[in-house]
Amino acid sequence: MLDFRLQVFYAVARRLSFTRAAAELFISQPAVTKHIKELEIQYKTTFFERSGNRKIALTAAGKVLLAYAEQLIAVYGELEYDLNLLNKEHGGVLRIGASTTVAQYILPKVLALFHKKFGSVNVQLLTGNTEDIEQALLAREVEIGIIEGISRSPQISYEPYLRDEIVLVAASGNTKIRKDILKPEELLNYPFLLREPGSGTREVIGVALAKQHIKLSDLKMEMQLGGTESIKSYLSHSDCLAFVSVYSILKELRNNELRIIDVKGLNIERPFHFIRQHGQASSLAELFIRFAKKQKIH
Repeated sequence: MLDFRLQVFYAVARRLSFTRAAAELFISQPAVTKHIKELEIQYKTTFFERSGNRKIALTAAGKVLLAYAEQLIAVYGELEYDLNLLNKEHGGVLRIGASTTVAQYILPKVLALFHKKFGSVNVQLLTGNTEDIEQALLAREVEIGIIEGISRSPQISYEPYLRDEIVLVAASGNTKIRKDILKPEELLNYPFLLREPGSGTREVIGVALAKQHIKLSDLKMEMQLGGTESIKSYLSHSDCLAFVSVYSILKELRNNELRIIDVKGLNIERPFHFIRQHGQASSLAELFIRFAKKQKIH
C-alpha cells in the first residue's frame, strides 16, 4: 500500500496549495500540514518554501521527492491493474475507432495480442480519417478512438499513445530524384501525392511545411489519394514524392522498394492519441488503453 503521506505530498506538490490538496483528498487542511511535517521530519529536510502571501513553492528536495512520487504512484497503479486482471473476467463489446495509419500499421498486432489474452471481449473496429473518428466518438458510435494529427475538440479528452515520424519517400527506382537530401524550397520542383482533406497526416504535414514558408497548395500535386497503401503503390509506378508515416514503410525499406529523402530543417513528428469523451470511460475501454500502452510496436 502506498504511504498515504506520499499521496498527500503529491497532491500538494501538484497544486501548490494545502487547501486544494485537502479538498482533493477529503481531509482537513491541518491533517495535510501534519502529514507533510511528518515527511519532513523523517527525511530531515523541507519540501516547500512558504512566502508571506500564503504561496508555496517546491524546494530542491521537494522537486526530487515529486519525481520519485510520480514514479511510485505509476508503479502502484500498474500493480493494482495487473492484480485486478487476475480476479476479473472481462467480456462484452468494445467499439474502437482508429484513423487510417493507426488501423493499418499499429493496431493489428495489438488487437491480436489483446484477443489472445481477452478472448471474450468482442472488439469492433471502425476506420476513417482523424475527422471521421472524432465525429464517430461524439456520435457515440465508438467508445474510444486512436487518431493522428493535431485536432482539438473541447468535447474530447486526448491522451498520448505513441510518437510517429512523417518522412519524405520516393520509389527506389525514381528517375527524377537522385539526391538523398533536399532543401525545403526544392520540394516545389517535384510532383507529390497527398492524402485527402481531413486526414491527420495531411494536417501535420501542412503545419510543418508552413514553418518553412511553404503551403500545401504550393506543391505540385499530381494526385490526391485516400490512403497510405494507395500512395505507396502509386509511388512504385511513378516519379512522385510523398510524406508518409515511418511505421507504414518498414517492410518497403527492408525490401529496398522505397527510400527516405531527408529535408534540411524539416523534422515532422507527431503523437498518436487515444481519444474519448470527457467523463469516466468504460472498464473495457480502460482495459484496452492500458493493455495497448504496454505493447511494443516495432
